Amino acid sequence: MPRYALLVEYDGRPFAGWQRQADQPSVQGAIEAALAKLEPRDHTIAAAGRTDAGVHARGQVAHCDMQKDWDPFRLSEALNYHLKPAPVAILRAEPVSDDWHARFSATERRYLFRLLTRRAPATLETGQVWRVNHALDVEAMREGAAHLLGQHDFTTFRSVMCQALSPVKTMDDIQIETHDGLAGREIRFALRARSFLHNQVRSIVGTLERVGAGSWSPDRVREALDARDRAACGPVCPPHGLYLMGVEYPENPFADN
Repeated sequence: MPRYALLVEYDGRPFAGWQRQADQPSVQGAIEAALAKLEPRDHTIAAAGRTDAGVHARGQVAHCDMQKDWDPFRLSEALNYHLKPAPVAILRAEPVSDDWHARFSATERRYLFRLLTRRAPATLETGQVWRVNHALDVEAMREGAAHLLGQHDFTTFRSVMCQALSPVKTMDDIQIETHDGLAGREIRFALRARSFLHNQVRSIVGTLERVGAGSWSPDRVREALDARDRAACGPVCPPHGLYLMGVEYPENPFADN
């Protein structure tokens, strides 16, 4: 059966997450339903990351197996037609080998978290950013984030529901940048690693927000990490500021994009 990699963008607000659910809408379910319109049968797709309810994606990657050979452009166009009006778009479809896997072949995942600091409610960005109504010390947050780089036991920053076999992960990079405008200051957290634990990014950003607000010292991030105890973590921030931005592979089917 021909296999295709799908580059997927979606607004996570209407969904209970990526993973198919029996009684709630999911991104996986929406795409599988669209595939069934093209080839009437049960479809099961796999994704690079199982994003939670409310989490968005600009560069999610999934793969599907089809019964016939599809022109990649026609496949993406047909899926987009049948996905309407769900806020899900197939940006590209590309043929891949039978042993290529969206999740297990991935070598890097990149996430972005958008935090808006201003007193006024977020109107145009509702559901797209996490708004806090106080200023944050960005340099202090960068100092705190530096403690998380490299290989560590991230038990403190791991959901109790996480199913990963090991809490040990390697954080390759955390960049914190500011973007000022009339709408307020947006602080963007860009995190890069081979893989992440459940709620790891939201736990890290929520903890760093406490550092930026002055409630935590930057060194307390190291203390929390060393504690290897979920109770030592700061608050878990809401999902709606989080985006899966991209996934890398040794042979990336979208490398020329």
